[in-house]
Amino acid sequence: MLEPATKSEQKGGGGEQQPTTMLPPALDGDPAARPSLREQSKLLSLNRSTLYRKPAPAPPDQNALCERINQLYSSRPYYGVRRVTAQFRGEGLTVNHKRIQRLMHQMQLYGLAPTANLSKRNLAEQISPYLLRAVTAQRVNHIWGIDITYIKLRGGRFVYLVAIIDWYSRYVVSWRLEQSLAQAFVQAAVSCALAEAKPEIMNSDQGSHFTSEQYQRLLRAAGVQISMDGKGRAIDNVLTERLWRSIKYEEVYLSEYNSPAEARLGLAEYLRFYNEERPHQALGYRTPAEVYRSEGQQQHTHKEGVAILNAASLWSTRWGTPQFSPNQRSFLRWMK
Repeated sequence: MLEPATKSEQKGGGGEQQPTTMLPPALDGDPAARPSLREQSKLLSLNRSTLYRKPAPAPPDQNALCERINQLYSSRPYYGVRRVTAQFRGEGLTVNHKRIQRLMHQMQLYGLAPTANLSKRNLAEQISPYLLRAVTAQRVNHIWGIDITYIKLRGGRFVYLVAIIDWYSRYVVSWRLEQSLAQAFVQAAVSCALAEAKPEIMNSDQGSHFTSEQYQRLLRAAGVQISMDGKGRAIDNVLTERLWRSIKYEEVYLSEYNSPAEARLGLAEYLRFYNEERPHQALGYRTPAEVYRSEGQQQHTHKEGVAILNAASLWSTRWGTPQFSPNQRSFLRWMK
């Protein structure tokens, strides 16, 4: 930074004090010829007040605060400025969110958040209407949601995850992980899910995988109604989007996979945990697998009972009242 000139120098007089800045050779030998502070700031297009101002020293606690921010970010990279501020205030520190924002920006630390968008549809293919307006899932296998997200690996590579979730129980019915966005991995996930059960409605966005003829033919053949979100309406598929948040914040961002094989193993273990062990507040702190299997079994039993009632009605119409065992009569009374 340029040094302020002495009073004698500002008036144009000579002085014995040697300049402390590097000057051109033509001026270095003659201190009296050095431009005044006013002229120097004008030549450099600087405000003269900035040449007098000395930077304020950093607060004594700044290094310790930066170290604490770094520690918190290492363990919870999804924390943004306001959550970091709330955490520190809970620990008894008096901090302002603007100061935390400035320090995190200087340290180039930013809370993790979704960025990419894979929902690019093929305009030439079939778009189905959204069937779930003012509709909520009432039972297991009533509504399924399907979506695709990306998983970032170390080194900048990506793999792609497709999952099918039962909206009523939050149970992940099927999933696939591949290194490309080929249609085949979506078809494989849907086929695997339909082999286990059949939903009444399958909801997705308007991505090209879901507007394709192969995907829609597979669902129509199974007797499944196809529903698609409105354009720009991510909230229409909110339960599936919430699954991505859980997967990424609770597994992916904490693991940093080195390879697709490592990602597949990590996601397989997490999704097993998600289905079998992780309690959900919306389910009364039961697990998705518990709700899906118990209520799915009740539905299966109910369907069997309806079939018996229909058969009994047909029998009585043709041949009179059928004879049932005590257990069968008790079951039929329960069904009614």
